[in-house]
Amino acid sequence: MTELLVGTKKGLFVLEGDGEAFEIASRHFAGEPVEFAMRDPRTGRTFACVTSAFYGPKIFYADDLAAEWQQAAGVELPEDAEKPLERLWTVVPAEDDDHLYAGGAPGVLFESRDAGANWALNEPFWEQPTRPEWSPGAGGMCMHSIATWPGDPKRVALAISAVGVWLTDDGGETWRNGNRNLYPRYMPEEAREDTLTLCVHNMHRAPKRPERLFMQFHGGVYRSDDAGETWTSIADGLPSDFGFPMVVDPDDPDSAYVIPLVADMDRTTPEGRVRVYETRDAGATWTARGGGLPQEDAYLTILRQAFCGEGAGPSLGLFFGATSGDVFGSHDAGRTWFTAATKLPPVHSVRTA
Repeated sequence: MTELLVGTKKGLFVLEGDGEAFEIASRHFAGEPVEFAMRDPRTGRTFACVTSAFYGPKIFYADDLAAEWQQAAGVELPEDAEKPLERLWTVVPAEDDDHLYAGGAPGVLFESRDAGANWALNEPFWEQPTRPEWSPGAGGMCMHSIATWPGDPKRVALAISAVGVWLTDDGGETWRNGNRNLYPRYMPEEAREDTLTLCVHNMHRAPKRPERLFMQFHGGVYRSDDAGETWTSIADGLPSDFGFPMVVDPDDPDSAYVIPLVADMDRTTPEGRVRVYETRDAGATWTARGGGLPQEDAYLTILRQAFCGEGAGPSLGLFFGATSGDVFGSHDAGRTWFTAATKLPPVHSVRTA
């Protein structure tokens, strides 16, 4: 049995399926935007990032989806903050027990040391001296990617739209940039040197080779082999280097998946065909995987958190949702696909539970 947590514009949907047959098992936060939802594999606790029109962004948690959700404490900015907390984009388990990270806009990092009940700002990141110069992307100044280092709780990489990559080797006491060789073509040529306006769309670490990271950029797909210090373009062979979501195979550091979109001014699947592109050689070549996916007049948009993996290797499960309300899945590492759900509200995020 596979369980999917699908965050949508109108609530959290829990899908359950065996093989290709999925059904809606439950719905939560009806009518409210759920930006992201995940289950911590260490504790079984489920988290949902909910943006209330009245109360703003909150993190809720539940140990049993049949019981009442609890609101986490401390998810707030200082009273003197110049900008409000706008949105919460992700929750990620850390490498030490009961420790979690959450990322949000405007470019903020929260931490919990008690399994997600209470949160606090990472003060060194909040107090970065360059923060007044930071610029948001089209979706806000969102911290959407938090890549921990397997076995080492002190090493973490962050990615923000549009403030680039940030690295720590001391558990978040100090931070530095990891942006070398990223090329922001959306900026005037004379402004591309030494800029922090770097619109990263997604970033993932290869667990079996943690110094390797894959990135989807705003006009670029990149790989780093030195833990995010420098980056190499691997976009050749893709129909477009623009897109949002990304998945890596946890057992194969040479394997990654992206779903290209046409461009920033046309955020739809190229040629009206829905295809997932796979590399098995660290980006040297890419293979289109579209068997079972819509291949005609399908102009879908897949957002940055709406693509996930389950398992590894040849039986890697892949699932993604679109703003059309469709959810698609594969049980064979993308070779063939099926439709898991249709007619949901616009999908913000998909994660296996």
